[in-house]
Amino acid sequence: MIKLNKFNQLGFTMLELMISLFVGAFILAGVMFTYLGMKITTADTMDIGELQESGRLAMDVLKRDIELAGFWGNFTETPSAAVLTNASPTSPSPDCSEGTNNGTFPDTGAGSNSAFKVIYAKEAASGNELNCIGSPLAGSDILQIKRVLGQEVTGTTVTSNTYFTATPQTARFIRGTGAVINPGINAKVWEYTHNAYFVQDQTYTLNGKSVVVPTLRRMRLSNGQMRSETVMEGIENIRFVFGLDTNGDLRVDTYKTTAQMSAIDWDQQSAVVSSVQIFLLVRTLEEDRNNPATNQTFILGGEGDHKRVLTFNDGFRRKLLTSTVRLVNVGNDQWAI
Repeated sequence: MIKLNKFNQLGFTMLELMISLFVGAFILAGVMFTYLGMKITTADTMDIGELQESGRLAMDVLKRDIELAGFWGNFTETPSAAVLTNASPTSPSPDCSEGTNNGTFPDTGAGSNSAFKVIYAKEAASGNELNCIGSPLAGSDILQIKRVLGQEVTGTTVTSNTYFTATPQTARFIRGTGAVINPGINAKVWEYTHNAYFVQDQTYTLNGKSVVVPTLRRMRLSNGQMRSETVMEGIENIRFVFGLDTNGDLRVDTYKTTAQMSAIDWDQQSAVVSSVQIFLLVRTLEEDRNNPATNQTFILGGEGDHKRVLTFNDGFRRKLLTSTVRLVNVGNDQWAI
């Protein structure tokens, strides 16, 4: 047995303690730097993933609706007062409309001589737009689409939504009553949809605080009224550029921005809208403290004086997505089922 006394009690010297503390602090600093780096990288990855996912989902919704604009099922023309076999249901109040023959249903009065507009766009200013959209984001486009859904509902019980019944030559719009619709001989039934897409600021509670987020929204025909709903948060601006076929060869001959499109272009008599370029600017919901404010410039289509150039100087991350959609229900290439 070893007897301990003040002469054989061993320990660390002050120098050894200082060296060990220094080495421990050095290792701890390395661990902290690694942790912080991984945290920043993870946050960056999540922000980028958020931008890509939000943009992809919003783009898919827009593309699907645009490419089927003017789809009327088994009806081989565009609905007009001349082919409708009875009066349309009462229009929504307020209706999303602007100009002649551009409401939910074809005009039967003075505007019935112009074509029923199945696709229409305008650049938002301020105040009320299309008589149904309050305070959209100024400088962003509004897009209006009319068509029937791809699945016919002949022989099934329907809701109180609006429906389109047609033969290849005649058609009518009716409101569902909760029962099976009898369309008549050689006729089919399709659910009718009228959508208007726009960007609008919305207030949300995020991480315990109130934040204002630009949001892609739409007015949608439901139960006889145009009702607002959110499509995707974080969509800061949208723009559409329209490809026109001016000679009937099913090829785009010229591109026009919303501001360049005329009433004749929307009527699609002398030229047909055969494709649409979509420009979608996506933004994170919150500023990134690890992303210092820098000048960001994005060009959302157009040429010369018709370019839409947006410049920002803040800590939000942004991504610009573009896509071109071919309309499959225009000109001589129209679908009919």
